[in-house]
Amino acid sequence: MTSVNALIAEELGVGEAQVAATVALLDGGATVPFIARYRKENTGGLDDAQLRKLDERLGYLRDLNERRTTIVESIRAQGKLTPPLAVALAAADTKARLEDLYLPYRPKRRSKAHTAREAGLEPLAQALLAKPEIAPERAAAPFVSADTGIADTEAALEGAKAILIEHFAEDADLVGRLRADFWRCGQLASKMRKGKAAEGAKFSDYFAWSECLERMPSHRILAIFRGEREGVLDVDLAAEGEDSEPGKPGPFETAICSRHRIAARGRPGDAWLMEVVRTAWRTKIRTGIKQDLRTRLFERAEDEAVKVFAGNLKDLLLAAPAGGRATLGLDPGYRNGVKVAVADATGRIVAVETTYPHEPQRRWKEAVASLGRLCRQHRVELIAIGNGTASRETERLAAEIVAANPDLTLAKVTVSEAGASVYSASEIASRELPDLDVSHRGAASIARRLQDPLAELVKIDPKSIGVGQYQHDVSETKLSRQLSAVVEDAVNAVGVDVNTASPALLAQVSGLGASMADRIVAHRDANGPFRTRTALKKVQGLGPKTFELAAGFLRIQGGDDPLDASGVHPESYPVVRRILQATKSDIRVLLGNTATLSQLAPEAFADDRFGPPTVRDIISELEKPGRDPRPAFKTASFQEGVETIGDLRPGMQLEGVVTNVAAFGAFVDIGVHQDGLVHISAMARRRIASPAEVVRTGEVVRVLVLSVDVPRKRIALSMRLDDPIEAGAQPRRASEPAPDPRRMQSKPTPATGGGALADALRRAGAAPSKRN
Repeated sequence: MTSVNALIAEELGVGEAQVAATVALLDGGATVPFIARYRKENTGGLDDAQLRKLDERLGYLRDLNERRTTIVESIRAQGKLTPPLAVALAAADTKARLEDLYLPYRPKRRSKAHTAREAGLEPLAQALLAKPEIAPERAAAPFVSADTGIADTEAALEGAKAILIEHFAEDADLVGRLRADFWRCGQLASKMRKGKAAEGAKFSDYFAWSECLERMPSHRILAIFRGEREGVLDVDLAAEGEDSEPGKPGPFETAICSRHRIAARGRPGDAWLMEVVRTAWRTKIRTGIKQDLRTRLFERAEDEAVKVFAGNLKDLLLAAPAGGRATLGLDPGYRNGVKVAVADATGRIVAVETTYPHEPQRRWKEAVASLGRLCRQHRVELIAIGNGTASRETERLAAEIVAANPDLTLAKVTVSEAGASVYSASEIASRELPDLDVSHRGAASIARRLQDPLAELVKIDPKSIGVGQYQHDVSETKLSRQLSAVVEDAVNAVGVDVNTASPALLAQVSGLGASMADRIVAHRDANGPFRTRTALKKVQGLGPKTFELAAGFLRIQGGDDPLDASGVHPESYPVVRRILQATKSDIRVLLGNTATLSQLAPEAFADDRFGPPTVRDIISELEKPGRDPRPAFKTASFQEGVETIGDLRPGMQLEGVVTNVAAFGAFVDIGVHQDGLVHISAMARRRIASPAEVVRTGEVVRVLVLSVDVPRKRIALSMRLDDPIEAGAQPRRASEPAPDPRRMQSKPTPATGGGALADALRRAGAAPSKRN
């Protein structure tokens, strides 16, 4: 059996020694960000993506081996572990293959085959299979016995049939081959359940749908399965030749016959055996295969959905921060008013208010005046407007405030409020803002997520941010594990100011966790700001291992040692001292001195512990100490007069923000309270495999309106601004009939609209950024 390390090395295309070193570090408690950044010599330079994949496969293969051991022990205890079976079990490289091999030996509920074996019919079944030249009735006659409960030859043959059906269905090699054949040529078909046309309108694209299993994209799989779960669609898996006429076996039945040397040659037992094969396929094997393939479809779609969510979340967390500028946060609303919160340059909430500019009170001038006074009083530079209900009306209010105060150089920005309500009612918000009403906490979150999306969004459960693809349909455990990894990687890529970070942000730093983060903040509050990284060792419970894992990602601005504000790990400071000696320079002079640093050869400063890769990273960090990997801050400008979906017309060119990237395209907020979809086919002139090749969440893009479907709240957009618009195309109004779904089969549109997926794909661009 190939070792776990060797298998992973082969899959990743790296050396087994690299894998072994990484596994040793992971088993020793090291985190992926720490290994990727500070242990390149050990791993041969594996990046964080490779390390995450390695960690995931390590867990799977270890689970596989643990299950293999359990199965081998179980079969051995039954006295049935033969050398060929042991070899097959050792060679099984997937859990599915392992379970196929174990199926005949798995303890199971009492079955017809079990009863037949107890009645002594196993020899009859084997004789009928081995000697079809014997008439079944004649072969069964000796097995008729009142003592065993076999009343007649018909009962004996039924028992033998049950035994052979179970035998065929538990043939691991046969079932594996049939499953592969069904997957290769099979299709998924869906149709509308009777009377569900109106109720299931959002699934109308799939009312009469079929598609090859191998080629189904993840979003379509999840949409159809959701439609089935909601009682709108009937779904089945089908393959050509799975059903055949009696006496004319299809390809699957033929494969069973070939495997067990059954053939219709006119012998007395042939017809009986052919019927056994037919029954085994239709009632047992096919049913199991279809269930297995449904599971396989879902797991593949689930993996892709989790991957899409993780990619979107990463882009969102690493969106451009507006930085330390005083910000007025506006949480729009009608009857309950617009909630207002002012965050100063450090993110501290210094003022809150509620104003009622919209229906029904319409105190517009009063709102302009009072909010203008707040902006002057607190020297506000940015106005952050949540993108929910009444967003565009509130944006007009902000525009008037900007116009009324030209000397303040104000700028208005629409940001996502996704997850703000979740944060408002959370325990974190209660601790951070105990004196604020829940409604004002949402405005505070909107303001601060514009200043620093990463620092604010880590306070919210990633699943509540809403940048997923059918996120509520996938495994909670799998999704949480992947999203936690994304948050950890994002936080550690940017680094954290240990003297200003919230407990929620500190908790994501390599090696810390929630309880240690709380202790760091408590120590900071009691003793004042940390002046050096080494001072962190005074925090209760923060030992050498924790310090090793965390120190490089913690920043101390304006501290005693300039290196503490950089990404250079304290363990590497001796390397920096050697560089200072060689350059005859002071650290304050050397930092940012590209001319001097670019002349250095990393090999000259390497030693047994720190090789050229680490020295190269140190020099890069000295050139741009504490550099932020996030892009420059940029905002989108929504077009005046285009505020609802009814204002859209095909042919319009608009600016918007990418709020979500799915497997089939990207959703763009163009300021009409309903995101439009740029299908993957309309994203570039060249063929692309994934929308992520072209755009990312939070990016500002310009799009062309192709079509508008008001009743279903669907907006089709293109990033190819010279795409032709269908002659006479107009928005379809609510009174117009929906298109016939049968005419849409060959080119479906994902079931989003105003339904469940729309809720899962809410706007999430915390701080729009331009991709470099």
